[in-house]
Amino acid sequence: MNASIAKQWNTLACAAAVGLAAALGHAAPAAAQTAAPAPVVRGLPDFSDLVEQVGPSVVNIRTMEKVGTRGAFSGMDEDMLEFFKRFGIPMPQVPRQQRPQRPQEEEQARGLGSGFIISPDGYVLTNAHVVDGADEVFVTLTDKREFKARIVGTDKRTDVALVKIDATGLPAVRIADVGRLRVGEWVMAIGSPFGLDNTVTAGIVSAKQRDTGDYLPFIQTDVAINPGNSGGPLINMRGEVVGINSQIYSRSGGFMGISFAIPIDEAMRVSEQLRASGRVTRGRIGVQIGPVSRDLAESLGLGKQQGALVTGVETGSPADKAGVEAGDIITRFEGKPIEKLADLPRMVGNTKPGTKSAITVFRRGRAKDLSVVIGEVEPDAPAAKTSEREGRAPKASAAAQQLGLTVSDLSDAQKKELRLRGGVRVDAASEAAARAGLREGDVILAIANTEVATVKDFEAAVARLDKGKPVNVLFRRGEWAQYALIRPAR
Repeated sequence: MNASIAKQWNTLACAAAVGLAAALGHAAPAAAQTAAPAPVVRGLPDFSDLVEQVGPSVVNIRTMEKVGTRGAFSGMDEDMLEFFKRFGIPMPQVPRQQRPQRPQEEEQARGLGSGFIISPDGYVLTNAHVVDGADEVFVTLTDKREFKARIVGTDKRTDVALVKIDATGLPAVRIADVGRLRVGEWVMAIGSPFGLDNTVTAGIVSAKQRDTGDYLPFIQTDVAINPGNSGGPLINMRGEVVGINSQIYSRSGGFMGISFAIPIDEAMRVSEQLRASGRVTRGRIGVQIGPVSRDLAESLGLGKQQGALVTGVETGSPADKAGVEAGDIITRFEGKPIEKLADLPRMVGNTKPGTKSAITVFRRGRAKDLSVVIGEVEPDAPAAKTSEREGRAPKASAAAQQLGLTVSDLSDAQKKELRLRGGVRVDAASEAAARAGLREGDVILAIANTEVATVKDFEAAVARLDKGKPVNVLFRRGEWAQYALIRPAR
């Protein structure tokens, strides 16, 4: 019986073991399916190693300027001197050593900023506004050594400056590939806000390619930046410089959570030119440009809101020689799309003068490829005088009057003065035309994508319009051309 019981017990034990194994086998996949995903962010970053690594490459920049001082008698104030002069009283005899001195110059502190070493032989990058107007510049290293610096060159357009100190074996920063920078990643700044040397602040990249109206697109961050941080480096978690801290958005003068940095690739491109020649050479094509609105893009058949609207072409400029006309919309430069207005001057500016470049313009409903030889940036030519009105009887049709326009032909003298082949002059603008911004003296060059050289051309184009739809009008005002969108009253 004991043997029988033992046999039964072994059988039950085996069955239980098999059942348990089966249960565990089926339970394992279920556990895997409900497991939580690995966290994307694992704790907050520690910047201490970065500070030790990059900190010695960051410098404090102190600027001085010379101001004039007036000489005076020792022991006699200005009011007393004026008293003697006004009433003709003989001046008291004063020992030679106390006689008036010639006007002298004395140095006074002008401002503080930051910078960083980009080469072991003493080249330092900073902001142009940090050293602008300074008579002397002093650079202080983290080891408290101070050097008198030489300004190699400045570029106000990008707010980049390069200075040089006589030193070797300096710790230079590593330059990042800005293309790898991602919105949301951690970055750190080191600088001298309010003169507090080697201050470290950190945050994240808030946006890239932020257009603030300046020549360069900025890196936007929420890193605390204050006066004195200007010119200091913005550093990624690999210890590489991604930008130069340059601006803040503020209503109080202090940090409000939005700061901007110049992308380091753009800054290095400028510094290389400054190092080679002391100045930056930029390309130009000689056009005045404006934005393309959504309504304008739709009315012209452009498809989408893009490009740069040419509002004027400088006579004899590269664009003029290439055949660019006022009213064209430049949509591509060297095969690259112009998504917004600011893209064109940046692309052209970064092109070496003398380069033959391809541009695509959208003109009266069609794309046209042109070739332009890039010129060099120079002072803008003075604007020509606007033409005076000549007395003549207004001419208008019923269709033109529905748009609120009364127009007349240009005289030969006006065409010559305005350098135009044709067009019609606005003698009166009311109702829809006035609401669109047209006014007396404007010269209409095209309407509804149709070029007009005479009143006859204008009337024919107006007669073909759909009276219930908005119509685009290309017109010249003074030296520049622009578009207006006339919306007929309903």
